[in-house]
Amino acid sequence: MAALLAGAVAMGGRPAPWAFADDTGKGGENRQPTSGTRRSTADYKVPPVKLVRDDGKVVSLAEELNDDRPVVMNFIFTTCTAICPVMSRVFSQFQTKLGGDRDKVHMVSISIDPEQDTPERLVEYASKFEAGQQWRFYTGTTEASIATQRAFDVYRGDKMSHLPVTLVRTAPGKPWVRLEGFTTSDELLREFRGLVRSGGNVGP
Repeated sequence: MAALLAGAVAMGGRPAPWAFADDTGKGGENRQPTSGTRRSTADYKVPPVKLVRDDGKVVSLAEELNDDRPVVMNFIFTTCTAICPVMSRVFSQFQTKLGGDRDKVHMVSISIDPEQDTPERLVEYASKFEAGQQWRFYTGTTEASIATQRAFDVYRGDKMSHLPVTLVRTAPGKPWVRLEGFTTSDELLREFRGLVRSGGNVGP
């Protein structure tokens, strides 16, 4: 991972927070997922809700997502035995493949079962997937969880009806890329690096 991505240097010669090393040797081509994942874009508005982070701190979701790092986000619940473990394993592999760049990314997993998913349970769940400090888990009230799910168009009325969705955004004000379906860690990494390289532009 030697070369810095083009255009990722901020004023003053310092790398921007989303300047990542690239070991692919390729441009931003082939960003459309190949595993049957449906890719789309949207300008989701982050709702003004408070959530509880896995360390027990009450936080503003907007402030958490707008911390100058690119965001990679999904929605899970800890007792899920089907979709969520697969998505969480992909996130775990994704953070490994980022290598030394992983602290430049904010990985976010939001519980859709906040009544059961206490911060303690989230910590236990995170440990199963060896989540690093850049990957945080959030719970809160049922109302806050539903408001967040609705804002990102993942609410389906019941936790058993939820969809595998991954959302990626490079910076506040940039569109979100929505990957609906089971993306692989390689596809997520390619999508993510393509977005970073393009400065958050979301063309195919």
